[in-house]
Amino acid sequence: MTFSDYKFSPEIMTQIEAQGYTTPTPIQEQAIPSVLAGKDVMGLAQTGTGKTAAFVLPMLQRFLPGERGKLRGLIIAPTRELAEQIHDAIGELGKLTGLRSATIYGGVSMGGQLAKLRRGVDILVACPGRLLDHIRQGTIRFNTLEVLVLDEADHMFDMGFLPNIREILKHVPTQRQTLFFSATMPPDIRKLAHAILKSPVTIEVGHTEAKDSISHTFFPVKSHLKTDLLMAILKRTATGAVLIFTRTKHRAKGLDEKLQKAGYRAASLQGNLSQNKRQEALNGFRDGKYDIMVATDIAARGIDVSKVSHVINYDLPDTFEAYTHRIGRTGRAARTGDAYSLVSPEDFEMRDIIRRKLGSDIATQELEGFNYAQEKVGRTHEFARAPRDPRSVPRSNGASYGDPTKSNRGGDRRQPGSGATQRQEPTRGAGPGKPSWGGGSSKSNPSGYGPRPTRPSSPR
Repeated sequence: MTFSDYKFSPEIMTQIEAQGYTTPTPIQEQAIPSVLAGKDVMGLAQTGTGKTAAFVLPMLQRFLPGERGKLRGLIIAPTRELAEQIHDAIGELGKLTGLRSATIYGGVSMGGQLAKLRRGVDILVACPGRLLDHIRQGTIRFNTLEVLVLDEADHMFDMGFLPNIREILKHVPTQRQTLFFSATMPPDIRKLAHAILKSPVTIEVGHTEAKDSISHTFFPVKSHLKTDLLMAILKRTATGAVLIFTRTKHRAKGLDEKLQKAGYRAASLQGNLSQNKRQEALNGFRDGKYDIMVATDIAARGIDVSKVSHVINYDLPDTFEAYTHRIGRTGRAARTGDAYSLVSPEDFEMRDIIRRKLGSDIATQELEGFNYAQEKVGRTHEFARAPRDPRSVPRSNGASYGDPTKSNRGGDRRQPGSGATQRQEPTRGAGPGKPSWGGGSSKSNPSGYGPRPTRPSSPR
């Protein structure tokens, strides 16, 4: 099957071809006919499967006839980065249709958003917190709404947005088409889906399977040696774009600073950045200005870079689903990729779960020549915070993106008490034929496969 089989209008088909798309992905092949037919859809699919085009293309086709400037489509996404990514896809695929989209999210002033709404939009991509602000102020009305999309519903639940979603649903027309996408289906999300979908077509595409195009490797290491080992791996490995995941925003920022001091073109994506800084980091990573991006799970939801060669788990995630989400950002667009995980003793349980779920042996390697016997000096962890003196300056009430200990005041932030869990992604089993490190063979690969190019240690 090709995209031409769907009989899209010439305006849309021209842009599909301009983007280089010929054959639909499994989620697109299964979802597009049902969406075009006006049916409700519940899709189980993870990041990187092409689900954005699976709902954007049919929406553009549906909205092509009719008056412009009326709000006919609403897409709700959990993060600002994902909202911008969807908005960009609408702009690229709908370039010749005359349909306009806009984004609504917190962290920026409402003035610019109000101006866009007054000019008229056909499709609105919004994060729940700021969308609810507009609803309460009466600046958005849904009397002409035809299609509602909830994207990455499980992640919105993780971030504590479920109450916001329920309130938003009270304001949208009951007569509508609803498209519901989620990587996993915990009980609360399943209950929500059943409540808002009418006789839905259910589509499930490899939502817990690792990609065959990805190779996995575990690197055992004590916690206090993680950064030293990471630097050694980067120095000895020929890489393209590298995405590094940490568990906390504080650790992401600290690791980013250390990488820059070591001469790497690195940036971080974490909750303390302003929206402009976040967008600059994302654009720089996509355009090649930065070779390395250090991110937390929540902040990384908007990263969609096809040329990521390596995903490195500086910290292992809390769930297998989170692991597959993370590593799914490499091995895209007919390319292969590598997923490296630094595994400390406290990660052994999660390591064993990943092995069991993948159903294959994952290579465990020690880096030749690395000093694993170095003693720990100073604090328990190099990025640990000093204990807070309760008599010191009080903690700010401002919300912090992705931090469950902060309030949700001011827009799209993770709410306290959400019981959130981390999420990530997959790879193909590493075995014979996997190159060894440039400095010599690893202990798990004593024969070696020849030297690999080394990474420059100075800025490019």
